[in-house]
Amino acid sequence: MDFLRDFGSLGLFVHAMIDAIIFPIPAFFLQVSLSALNPDNALWLATLGFAGCMIGTPIGYLIGKTSGYRILRKFMKQDRLERVTALFRKHGEMAILIGSFTPIPFKIFTIVSGCMNYPLWRLMGYAAIGRAAKFYIVGLLFYLYGRSAESMVHSSLTLIMLGAGVLIAAGWLVARKVKRRRNAAKPSGALAEHSDDDTATAEAPALPTPSENAAEVRSS
Repeated sequence: MDFLRDFGSLGLFVHAMIDAIIFPIPAFFLQVSLSALNPDNALWLATLGFAGCMIGTPIGYLIGKTSGYRILRKFMKQDRLERVTALFRKHGEMAILIGSFTPIPFKIFTIVSGCMNYPLWRLMGYAAIGRAAKFYIVGLLFYLYGRSAESMVHSSLTLIMLGAGVLIAAGWLVARKVKRRRNAAKPSGALAEHSDDDTATAEAPALPTPSENAAEVRSS
């Protein structure tokens, strides 16, 4: 990360992009470091970080579609990977939204989305909401409070973002429940034409097991 810091705003752009692809350290830390050095430039840094993340998101997604399982297995145990994919299969949108607010490397969500054939346009939409909020909350704090915002960010920002993520997730769950009730009240013909969009996530294929990957390699 020190190497990228030397490049300033360009380094943050690259860091945010590879954070969504493969880099293990979230771009949040570099954004805070650079914003503390030059608070007047904090909103511009937030913009570059957000842009880099949105460029890297579809790249991480494509990696997930091609060889994501092998990559995830390198830094996640099998039982944890199975829990993550099971949760993502049921609540993909909520997972992306909450993950966008937390310090968890965003590559986990882009790669898992590709592995499970989650719609790319949805991933981009939810990532745009969550990542924009995260980058610009940090940028705005530094722009308004200057270097004194650094202690605020380190002490309470993670809790604030987690709280915001929980509120968004709760709103999403309520909206989903209302949508299901409305669909249940429609005639059967209308239900056939307006099926619940969430089935795309529920019907996403499970990740292949290691034995299946080995069989594919031998057959090829």
